[in-house]
Amino acid sequence: MKLFPKFSPNPSRAVRGALLCLLLVSSCAPALAQKGAGLPRSSPERQGISSAAVLAFVEAADKEVDQMHGFVLVRHGHVVAEGWWSPYDARTPHVLYSLSKSFTSTAVGLAVAEGKLSLDDEVLKFFPDEAPAEPSPNLRAMRVRDLLRMSSGNQTEAPILDWDGKDPSMRDASWVRRFLAHPVPFKPGTHFLYNSPGTYMLSAIVQKATGQTVLDYLRPRLFDPLGFESPVWVASPQGVSAGAYGLSVRTEEIARFGQLYLQKGMWNGRQLVPSSWVEEATARQTSNGSAPKSDWDQGYGYQFWRSRHGYRGDGAFGQFCLVVPELDAVVAINSGTRDMQSVMNLVWDKLLPEMKPGRLPEDNAARQKLEARLKGLTVKFQTGQPTSALAAKVSGRWYEFPENERGIKALSFDFGGSTPALVVRTAAGETRTPIGFGSWAESRGGFANGLERALGVPARPLAAASGAWTGEDTYALKLVLYETPYYSTLTFKFDGDRLIIDSEHNVWFGPTKQPQLVGQTH
Repeated sequence: MKLFPKFSPNPSRAVRGALLCLLLVSSCAPALAQKGAGLPRSSPERQGISSAAVLAFVEAADKEVDQMHGFVLVRHGHVVAEGWWSPYDARTPHVLYSLSKSFTSTAVGLAVAEGKLSLDDEVLKFFPDEAPAEPSPNLRAMRVRDLLRMSSGNQTEAPILDWDGKDPSMRDASWVRRFLAHPVPFKPGTHFLYNSPGTYMLSAIVQKATGQTVLDYLRPRLFDPLGFESPVWVASPQGVSAGAYGLSVRTEEIARFGQLYLQKGMWNGRQLVPSSWVEEATARQTSNGSAPKSDWDQGYGYQFWRSRHGYRGDGAFGQFCLVVPELDAVVAINSGTRDMQSVMNLVWDKLLPEMKPGRLPEDNAARQKLEARLKGLTVKFQTGQPTSALAAKVSGRWYEFPENERGIKALSFDFGGSTPALVVRTAAGETRTPIGFGSWAESRGGFANGLERALGVPARPLAAASGAWTGEDTYALKLVLYETPYYSTLTFKFDGDRLIIDSEHNVWFGPTKQPQLVGQTH
């Protein structure tokens, strides 16, 4: 969902390739699974859903969603299907964007349970040194509860990430101070505004109340018991976890979080989160619309959305933790799409009606088809030809570019080896990005076409590239940042001594089409 107005080492490829496969197990003793943090595995039929129904969902998702990255389907506490579209995989953490909010809410609930703070605490109580000299009555009345349910009284989101150029005193101000300086025209609790800076304030409040960042506070209380391997969370310049965005975890870890909430905060016999908090946080706390077919009009809890079926945490471009208590199901999804509603519609239309109350007969043939389909899932490669008569002529030729926002100073292709490569020079140095044909060539810290500047993208991001000649003088490249929702499609047209680059991102917090670049060889 909307954010601010702006925008572990990996195992070998062989091991990661194996992890792309479906991990369906026909019988898995729950007692063994309970010894660790992972979820037990089962066939779909054993948990009341057919393999054919899951396959229909996968086929529809692969065809209709640009682009799916991975999903984990949990029924009756068992993972019944899971799969990833290469180069995405089970092991690589994925940026969550606003799905992070539901984890921040959990930290608030735990701090309340420990007596560190109260939902009725006034926000200004925690930041006396950051408050305006004369706070407005509405700002004085703003409470923790109001931040949780997106009813802080703001009419617009505060520009906390960057100075907006209006008030010189805010140029070097902290994110908290910028938030508190923003107008509060409505009485808190009376006006719904999806407000990511408000969630940052919740993170800052937890840190003030506990002495720990939300990330560190949740480690022993949530992440470690659920078996999260290495969660990371982007922080503000003041060292506060961003709260509203910035958490990166694996797809199954999202599913475990959803299952924890489905189990009212209980995990392996331990009450990790108070059941009363789970019920309150996922109930409708604020009305936010009336459209019956929109999953954004069903009400809002404490950093959880109410859905047409159950409730959810979600993040920009299709990061989902869907919890459906009436069917005892959880669906975790990572994707990179502009149409988030379409992803939920696939779950509602393809999976939910097929969930039966009792066990179904095993269907080995359908299950084998499902396994085979999931083993071959991949983000669509760049199509075209492996070479062109022009390839040898332009290989190794450098093209220089005028100053541009992507920082490209010069660029060259190496078409001479077994694996083509894009070589780019910027002010930071030279990078070499390998390119697959009909496959993904993976690298870290190579050319990212500006995607590395997106909010929350890891430093030196992992990238996978696939390229092909689409004409005698045109080479096309698809570049996927597979820790994120993003990919970029570039076309390179060789025109005599010139190289013309056109490109577009799949999704972005702003225009997706990038300015054309024209380079010149000398």
